[in-house]
Amino acid sequence: MKKIMIVDDSLIIRVNLKRILEKQGYEIVAEATNGQDAIEKFMKFHPDLVTMDITMPVLDGIAALERIQMLDSHACVVMISALGQEIKIIEAMNKGARHYIVKPFKEADVIEKIKSILDAEVEEDVNAYASK
Repeated sequence: MKKIMIVDDSLIIRVNLKRILEKQGYEIVAEATNGQDAIEKFMKFHPDLVTMDITMPVLDGIAALERIQMLDSHACVVMISALGQEIKIIEAMNKGARHYIVKPFKEADVIEKIKSILDAEVEEDVNAYASK
């Protein structure tokens, strides 16, 4: 079972994402409300995937993404962004985010993106193992 951490300052978004992902069999190992909290929980729980809001208090999602990437260059982070933040999404993708989801999101889109990202991670692991 893949472990996921949800990072968003909006309780409604966290609840919705958790419901969607748990229905698909993913384990939500942690939730965080800001980037600093996300970094601390990432180090503690080592999730397979992080959903990361871009705009949050204390430390924004892009800064948190950069710090998480410094801790683990293979960290799998999917940015969550409101419509109209295309420049921030591009910045996040350039800094190592694996993909992005735009709010308001549809359940089917979330499932499709998360599944394809995690499936790609498994394929990379298998290929790396096979090449040894």
